[in-house]
Amino acid sequence: MKNKVFVKIIVPEIDKSYDVYLPVNKKIGNIIILLNQSISEMTDGELELSKENELYNRLTKERYLPNTLLINTNIRNGSELVLIS
Repeated sequence: MKNKVFVKIIVPEIDKSYDVYLPVNKKIGNIIILLNQSISEMTDGELELSKENELYNRLTKERYLPNTLLINTNIRNGSELVLIS
């Protein structure tokens, strides 16, 4: 899949992680919103919907800015990302 990357999303708030495909042509802000909605739905609201979530690289601790396209980041197949509210 050339237009997606396979990553692990770690959500410390609910002590869970998810393997997901992310579209490379979307902005990080939109991806965060979609992740938050999906995880909240899958966990029956364990993860509260929030507009304050941020996405970080687990290894480098880099924070990804909402207006950046995923393709313009260092996120690649196998990256581990942390979703924090």
